[in-house]
Amino acid sequence: MSTAVVRAVSAVEGREPCSLRPLAYVLDTDALDTLFESRSNGQPRTGGCLSFIYCGCRVSIDNGEYLTIEPLEKPPRASTDGQSHGSGVAD
Repeated sequence: MSTAVVRAVSAVEGREPCSLRPLAYVLDTDALDTLFESRSNGQPRTGGCLSFIYCGCRVSIDNGEYLTIEPLEKPPRASTDGQSHGSGVAD
């Protein structure tokens, strides 16, 4: 699951997976993988949902089968003249 998250976020962000912040800095990747792997008797786990923020995206995993990546809005960038550029309201 952790590999799928990194690959999906890199695709959404248009970046190479190795250029992203390590997922292990955000959460325990072993725990993530264990949470959605099959039970020890081979039966799939059912239910469960997990959401977290990673590299500017909201990542949601539902039932270990559905992975949703939603980019978060980026804040307006500041220019060198001290004015911010973006969709803010003028004074």
